[in-house]
Amino acid sequence: MNGWPHRSRRLVLHLLLTLLAFELAGCAEGPRLGAKPWDRGELARRCMRFDGYPLEAGIDDHVYFSKEASSGGGGFAGGGCGCN
Repeated sequence: MNGWPHRSRRLVLHLLLTLLAFELAGCAEGPRLGAKPWDRGELARRCMRFDGYPLEAGIDDHVYFSKEASSGGGGFAGGGCGCN
């Protein structure tokens, strides 16, 4: 049991060094998320938008609401059975 305090200090030191290594690795700059500045012009085009023609989308919503007495949910896939 003579070596126990020395072993516990060594264990604590190893744990602290491991935590420090993880913290420093977390600060490293990895791949950036999102679009690059030179791609943003391409992504801003009308054909890349979810609803490229908002007036037509509004008319379609009105037609569906008038015929089926329901509104919303046009952007989600899946059936009405709840088994998306």
